Amino acid sequence: MSKVENHSSQASLFTDDTDSFVNEYRESLEKIQLQLSSFGLTSNQCKVYIFLGKYGSRTAPGISKVLKLPRTETYKILAALQKKGIVSASFQHPIQFSAMSLTDAVHSLINTEKTRIKKLENQKSELNQLWDNIPEFHNKIEKIAESRFQILQGENQIHSKINDMIINSKKEFLIIGSEKDFLQFYQANTLEQLDKSPVKLEVLTNSSDKTLYVFDEIDRTNVKKLPASINGELCFVVKDNDEVLFYMKNYESGKENVSAFWTNSTAMIYSKKLLFSSLWAKSKSIPL
Repeated sequence: MSKVENHSSQASLFTDDTDSFVNEYRESLEKIQLQLSSFGLTSNQCKVYIFLGKYGSRTAPGISKVLKLPRTETYKILAALQKKGIVSASFQHPIQFSAMSLTDAVHSLINTEKTRIKKLENQKSELNQLWDNIPEFHNKIEKIAESRFQILQGENQIHSKINDMIINSKKEFLIIGSEKDFLQFYQANTLEQLDKSPVKLEVLTNSSDKTLYVFDEIDRTNVKKLPASINGELCFVVKDNDEVLFYMKNYESGKENVSAFWTNSTAMIYSKKLLFSSLWAKSKSIPL
């Protein structure tokens, strides 16, 4: 009997223990979850989809029991996955839920996103026209330069803002973050944008050796590893001397909670640049 067949029916790839059966696939599992999350799936939605894909059809109570999820939440997750078109249900009793093949699931998720974006593009012209139909009721006086701030909630808003900062940077771009932060930047193609930027780049990270591949497209002389004493909650980016964005809750706090604060405050920018310079001097270069 193989080790897979011999493994307890109440255990799974998501069992939280030191069993070598689980640990053997842990890294691949984490990468799959990260890839699926980029399509908008929550952590538990990823777990349920992967579980069904690797263990076959199951009932909702069965899924709930093995993955240790509340039964009510399990039904909501299954309904969401059905709506996304990557899980189907049988007519038999009790109802059995099955996962689409990964190839078909990814194809479905991509088509759904394309449809959503196309709909937004079609609304753009109409929205601009409606906006222009309403006159402006203020005097167009030249605005006095002032400090501004913005609260960003969710990874889409944050990554969009960071990408805008990279594109508009003229002199330098500084970025510091945890291993989880840089894995998310990698998935959002933020690091690819950095590689294309001609400005001075400095990157600080506490990434382990197994995830250094995310920096393959960046000149490693621009990347340093933070001292072990620095915890993983520090994450911010500085563009030139005019913008700074820092995470109030980064990916160490859970993907669904991520939020950030953006400002053009000169005092805030100055303080963050001082901190970055101090940490850069204490950090070590990463071997090629």
